[in-house]
Amino acid sequence: MKALQRRGTRVVGLSRTPSAADEHETCDVADRAAVQATAARVLERHPRIDLLVNNAGVAGRTNYLDGDAERIELVIDVNYLGSIWTTLSFLPGLQAGSHVVNVVSVAGVFAEGPYSASKHAQLAFSRSIAAELGPRGVKVHAVLPGLIETPGFPQRRRVPRPLYRFVAQPSLVAQRLLDAVDHERREIYVPRWYRPAAWLEGLVPGLVTAVRGRTNRQPPRST
Repeated sequence: MKALQRRGTRVVGLSRTPSAADEHETCDVADRAAVQATAARVLERHPRIDLLVNNAGVAGRTNYLDGDAERIELVIDVNYLGSIWTTLSFLPGLQAGSHVVNVVSVAGVFAEGPYSASKHAQLAFSRSIAAELGPRGVKVHAVLPGLIETPGFPQRRRVPRPLYRFVAQPSLVAQRLLDAVDHERREIYVPRWYRPAAWLEGLVPGLVTAVRGRTNRQPPRST
């Protein structure tokens, strides 16, 4: 946000809590009707949207077998469907030369519970809508960050201290995001060294799943 403001861009923020945007609209992106109403208000003031960033996300640190059903629904509604409702609601403002950025996650290319599934779906949406918006002259980009230290996704307590040096800061994501837009890069990983791991998952998904299955194997329950 600050990087955009330094460029002279007027930023309109949509979130459930107040933001430091130039204009702020309180909105839950999981609520389709609320997103449509909010977009209509914004488009009255700003008929053209140069850059739309779908960045809303909630953590889903659970698995399917032990996960709470409501939490699984929330993860899908915010991380996946939120991107769809926001993009479609702002569609009238997306014109030739506009850009859409979907902030996905490297989790979107790995199989690791409901959060990973929601991000995998968001990545598929990003690729699909890129093809559909292409004839309109609208560019779509996917940014796939790895471990990033943010208030919503704190890493310091989750990552062992020796490995914390590999955790990136939000400023790097913002820098790479704008670089992707400026140079029309469709999909980028932040940091870049996550890409080979994603290739491995894509090339031999069965092997990766088998390894994870062995590491996640639980001891048999006593009777």
